[in-house]
Amino acid sequence: MYDAIVVGARCAGAPTALLLARAGHRVLLLDRSAYGSDTLSTHLLHQPGVAALARWGVLEHVRASGCPPVARTVYEVADIRIDGYAGGVAGQRAKYAPRRRVLDALLVDAAVAAGAEFREHCRVTGLLRDDTGRVVGVEGRHGDRAFTEHARLVIGADGMRSTVAKLVAAPVEVQDPLMTCAYYTYWSDAPTDAVELYERPGGWVAALPTNDALTLVLAYSPQSRFGQIRADPSRAYDEQIRVTAPALYERLRSAEPAERLYGSGDQQNFFRQATGPGWVLVGDAGHHKDSITARGISDAFQQVESLAGEIGNVLGGDPCALDAALARFAGQRDATMAGGYQATLGVARLAPFNEQRLALLRIVRSDPELTATYLDMVAGIVSVDALYTPKLLARL
Repeated sequence: MYDAIVVGARCAGAPTALLLARAGHRVLLLDRSAYGSDTLSTHLLHQPGVAALARWGVLEHVRASGCPPVARTVYEVADIRIDGYAGGVAGQRAKYAPRRRVLDALLVDAAVAAGAEFREHCRVTGLLRDDTGRVVGVEGRHGDRAFTEHARLVIGADGMRSTVAKLVAAPVEVQDPLMTCAYYTYWSDAPTDAVELYERPGGWVAALPTNDALTLVLAYSPQSRFGQIRADPSRAYDEQIRVTAPALYERLRSAEPAERLYGSGDQQNFFRQATGPGWVLVGDAGHHKDSITARGISDAFQQVESLAGEIGNVLGGDPCALDAALARFAGQRDATMAGGYQATLGVARLAPFNEQRLALLRIVRSDPELTATYLDMVAGIVSVDALYTPKLLARL
């Protein structure tokens, strides 16, 4: 009997296993993929996510992997260029953009070091239930072998298309349409020392440094163009960069893509019911939004710490106390993720420019203090209300 079985060993599941194992619980961590495999991702860790890695003792390993810190952000929209530094949180002012084959493996290593049991190539095919219908374990296949394992809690951390969510029939409580499609690859000989963001109506481009001295360049387009784009994604990717970020495009003309082009037109926007008897969803399994604001990893870390904090002292005890703790986690998730969800939908619309917003950004770019607050807002450190200081309001 495990205290918890965590299904999915990436940016939500591995740290969940890590924190619960450190709290003294017996944890089984399962993943259908191979240890250290890659996955689609924007890679970017905003400062709240970086601070979480520091608390867990994993940040030093991310640094040792060769992933550079990025303290500076450049954001170009219309005739406006904001170039500055966030205030940060918990002493962390820099962002990082590690390859997922690096970050996910480091998180699994930390979970195993804390005492969690890890099994790769494990596919969960069903859930075990007691006479009351409460989930009490999983069944699945590990290679050619069928297995069953029991636990007091099954944690679905298996992404946007979560198997656990399907098996418990978790209702979708909030859902919005698909808004963008995104393509990216890695470039050699195109260095950057900043997170570069470029916006125009109908387009969004980002460039950021990652492992192996490569630069990740992502291009976003409206979902309405996805059918046309996937007919020739390389051409559409190049054209979006040329139109949205012409200076970056010129830099890339003398560089070389280091890998093939990756992409997706399935960036869902939803909140699923977070919990039920004997189960809970964390990370993208329970809440997913368009990757254009790169909030997914940092938000997953926030959910993980909230979940571990709520259930850590009750996981091995009374099921009613556990259910109450899970309900508190669900309420916290919905409250803390709602603002970022709506902000992301706003960006993902790739809508025509709002003149009032441009006027605000012109004021922000001229003041380092307002720039820092604005970049903190982008990172999810402060709410939009923090930007409307007396200094800014006096100039609007």
